[in-house]
Amino acid sequence: MRIMGLKGIVLAAGLALAGLGQAVAAPAAPPAAPAVAAAPAKADPMLAMDGAPAMLPVAGIGMPVDGKVTIQPQVTPNGRRALWFHDVILFPLITIICVFVLLLLAWVVVRYRRAAQPVATKTSHNTILEVLWTGLPVLILLGIALPSIGLLNAQYKPAPDNAVTLKAIGNQWYWSYQYPDNGGFEITANMLKEPKEVGKGERARTDADGPRLLATDNRVVLPYGVPIRLITTSNDVIHSWAIPAFWIKLDAVPGRLNETSFTIEKPGVYFGVCSELCGARHGYMPITVEAVSPAVFAQWVKAKGGTMPTGKPAAAIAAAQPLPETGAAFEAGNSTAPVDNATEQAPTVTQGATANPAGAGNAGQ
Repeated sequence: MRIMGLKGIVLAAGLALAGLGQAVAAPAAPPAAPAVAAAPAKADPMLAMDGAPAMLPVAGIGMPVDGKVTIQPQVTPNGRRALWFHDVILFPLITIICVFVLLLLAWVVVRYRRAAQPVATKTSHNTILEVLWTGLPVLILLGIALPSIGLLNAQYKPAPDNAVTLKAIGNQWYWSYQYPDNGGFEITANMLKEPKEVGKGERARTDADGPRLLATDNRVVLPYGVPIRLITTSNDVIHSWAIPAFWIKLDAVPGRLNETSFTIEKPGVYFGVCSELCGARHGYMPITVEAVSPAVFAQWVKAKGGTMPTGKPAAAIAAAQPLPETGAAFEAGNSTAPVDNATEQAPTVTQGATANPAGAGNAGQ
């Protein structure tokens, strides 16, 4: 029994030593390969700034200027016509009438005061004066009416067949836009907040986006030199889509479609606001429009998942028109980019510009 016990102890010790040798001889496991960081996705230049091609606003163009009381520089034919009407006809005429009435009142006060004329005149009628103060205002009103009616007719002239259609939909308190001629894709535009007002995951406004209370996280992109058909409506209360530099102010009424047309003549970034009292946050419904060349517009539509209409003259213009040398720096750098008119069904795109959780709009903020 003692011999058997001794053999067992020796056998167990041998097995233990054999296992330790194998453990020492086992090769070390190779080091794990370093993790390769995934390359960041290249940003689409067509969506580089607020869901639009990179273009910086120009101070004093398409935006209000502190201390100025004049009309903004106009970039549409109707706007230039209205500016001429204001500067050449209305303002001089109003000034002349106001000065004349002021001088007439001063003359009456001095000439017919008690010290100068203690006995009041009993004249009750003067045929010449009565004809003049009736006839001259009529002639003045006729002179104003003729250009006014022409301007009003031009503002509501139907858009031509090659127009690009933009549908602006008012909501409390943000705008959504649809491009019916370009596959029907949709974008939603909310006001960008100041750095001290943003929440977690939201992007704050910078000077590159535009002025305070006017910059949006998604810009409306439209081609210049091409007629634009603007259609407005609303999902709740009456709003008003207004861009002063375009001479445009069109009400957005629930259950109704209003329409006007205009043509942007210059590239740039233009700002506006809702101009109809629509509730508590009426003052926080800005509008930002970026005007680009037709070729860049076609590329932007493709980047948004839309299509260019092949049956309209505007499609050929957008695909073939070269970029002007005097346009924005971004357009000059993309003058050779190809334009591809896709034919697949466009998806709906709402918030591609920032990480701001806007979904259907910041309705509750």
